[in-house]
Amino acid sequence: MPDPTPAARSLSQAIDGADSRQVKEATREFVEKLTFATADEILAMLRDVLAEDWTALPPWARNLAYRLACLQRPDDPQLLREAAADLLSFGPDWDAFAQDLKRRAAELE
Repeated sequence: MPDPTPAARSLSQAIDGADSRQVKEATREFVEKLTFATADEILAMLRDVLAEDWTALPPWARNLAYRLACLQRPDDPQLLREAAADLLSFGPDWDAFAQDLKRRAAELE
């Protein structure tokens, strides 16, 4: 199974280095690994990488990761709440989506 954690770390390092070629390659690898990862692998990656550095992944990468995990486990209220909390961390652009996730989580319980 593909572990997206190394790809997430590479993406974070490439962004910090600001080399556009490295960012492009790291982004491609991250998306590829994430696409085929299980929800458990995605959540493990998010928890590992974000525990090391909460700003390590850009919002688009976090949103994509949580979205893919939620699509795999749409009936997991804990995951829906975790994804909602992460969305709320990045400003009002995604607040409506976060509220919808919280509502869905409450309906599942």
